[in-house]
Amino acid sequence: MKLKYFSLLLCGALTLTSCNDFLDREPEDSLTPGKYFTAEADLAAYSINLYNFNSIQPGSYGIGTFADDNGTDNQVNAGGSNLWIPGQYKVGSSNPWNFTQVRHCNYFFEKVLPKYEAGKIQGNADNIKHYIGEMYLLRAYAYFNLLKNIGDCPIITTALPDEESVLLKASHRDPRNKVARFILEDLDKAISLLKEVSPDEKKERISRDVAYLLRSRVALYEGTFEKYHAGTAFVPGGKDWPGDAKDAADYDNATEVKYFLGEAMKSAKMLGDKMVNQLAENKNTPEGMDAKYESINPYYTMFCDVDMSTYPEVLMWREYSVAKGTGHNTQQYFQKNGCNTGWTRGLINSFVMENGYPIYAAASGYNTAQEQNGISATLANRDSRIRIFTKGDNSVESYFDDGTTARVQLGNSIFEEIEKRAVTGYMIKKGKHYNPKMYLTHFHSVNGSLLFRGVEALLNYIEASYELNGTIDATADSYWKAIRRRAKINDNYSITIAATDMSEEAKGDFAAYSHGKLIEPTLYNIRRERRNELIGEGFRWADLQRWRACDQVKNYQIEGFRYWGTVYQGAFLDKDGNDKAVVDLSGEKGNMSAQTLSDYIRPYQIKPESHNLLYNGLNFTPAHYLMPLPQSVFRKTATDKKDLKTSVVYQNPGWPMIDGNGAGTIE
Repeated sequence: MKLKYFSLLLCGALTLTSCNDFLDREPEDSLTPGKYFTAEADLAAYSINLYNFNSIQPGSYGIGTFADDNGTDNQVNAGGSNLWIPGQYKVGSSNPWNFTQVRHCNYFFEKVLPKYEAGKIQGNADNIKHYIGEMYLLRAYAYFNLLKNIGDCPIITTALPDEESVLLKASHRDPRNKVARFILEDLDKAISLLKEVSPDEKKERISRDVAYLLRSRVALYEGTFEKYHAGTAFVPGGKDWPGDAKDAADYDNATEVKYFLGEAMKSAKMLGDKMVNQLAENKNTPEGMDAKYESINPYYTMFCDVDMSTYPEVLMWREYSVAKGTGHNTQQYFQKNGCNTGWTRGLINSFVMENGYPIYAAASGYNTAQEQNGISATLANRDSRIRIFTKGDNSVESYFDDGTTARVQLGNSIFEEIEKRAVTGYMIKKGKHYNPKMYLTHFHSVNGSLLFRGVEALLNYIEASYELNGTIDATADSYWKAIRRRAKINDNYSITIAATDMSEEAKGDFAAYSHGKLIEPTLYNIRRERRNELIGEGFRWADLQRWRACDQVKNYQIEGFRYWGTVYQGAFLDKDGNDKAVVDLSGEKGNMSAQTLSDYIRPYQIKPESHNLLYNGLNFTPAHYLMPLPQSVFRKTATDKKDLKTSVVYQNPGWPMIDGNGAGTIE
């Protein structure tokens, strides 16, 4: 982010890190001068330097945040994910026990709040309040990431001293419901202090609307997580929950679920009523920009524009600049190749027809035979979202100044080297700009990164209200119809619900299930709407996690577009005139899965089983719903350093304490 008031002393305070594994404490006391935090600019610089929202990173390669759904039933890369290979996702492969951001926030509160209450901070009073509000949101955001990754965790509100007894006591994990309630309390404080419009006025800083949206997200996440994991080791007091029974003595699942879903509704509605009539317009055009790089479809360009501040639906975004050295390289991938990713067939098939019917319904008008004519034919007359955010057979890649146009070269992309491959054949277009100057030179991609957008509030309300009350109320009805109208499909969602066959939906959507059982059609279509609206935006794993939607995943084969028996088969030739498609299940020369397996490309059955742990499909073990803590955490927090079991910290369900080991089985 722009560091308008950045100071060298502050930089030192935030970058000189300690190796202490307890709670990642850093000695800001000795680095930040006593006179700091006496002016509005000090607060502004400190808070923005802690912005760690998920965004495209300056100087990065790949397609940035648009690859965050890789490794799910929505989107995959060529390598796959160990999440779906029991025994290969191991303790010590990462360390989610990271409280650095929390300490930075706590240090701020210790130094700033006394000065603020005493009136000793100079500057605009409303701005001072705003920056304090930002810090409450940043602590809430840090804790939400911890909650998603590890569940139960210590609630720490002070910058702890480097004393072993204090750190050991503070390492005690609190039950996840208490952590979630603490997050909501921080967001309440943020809302009371933040401005509706951030001081920068370009929506590159946190605002009150962002706080309402995040609050609804947290509450919905926790309410549904506790609902669908009720009685298990993942929820306080559940069977084999590893925490101290005393900590869960007052826990009541029904009460907590009702509380969180109710809070999700309230926060979502505060923003949803404001957003429902301000959604970016979808002009339903095949391309999002004209040859002058002007938007002809605001819904499309909202995800790739250089300046995202003009879109009311955008609540917060990140800006990039070649002149300031913050450019990236996303368009080198978006405008030239398949980006080592691709939508799955399961995702594609979840999008209904314009008339509102699922593709398998007799009244849909869909004929699977049209898939023989390629991707564009497959997507014809479907929900606009999948058509405009997927590259078609003749989609524009770039518009050049001399009037020429570069178009999609599917034959090159599906047989490319891995980092450029169109893994499933369905190439992602969401986030793609059309200006070739962004890809012809390194670090010249300056399309913005969208951090928070308002439509999520509508989705959050629809789901929370139905999960809590079992009905579609008037507010949810208006929100749902607005989303469907923007998608250019029949806004009568009842048609879709009535035509939904859960056994068909289960073939390509993990979220057709919760805890191994098929859900009912209305709830499923609420989940479908969320899936379809948020593709490529990094929400999918958290959704599958909170819905406990992966228990049934066994030998599941990821598929992409139809290759065999289509206009593509035999149409792509190499320089010597030979068919580019090579099937070789006995060696390493293959680049296409065999027709004997499926007419649809199977990216994890191209290489032989001996070289591919995903050859027999995706498999899931429930322990993977949470990340394991590494061995170092238990070693550092053990009262007897020779016995890890004396640690004041417990491991997550199903995971051993020793690095290099995979998870066991749990119910």
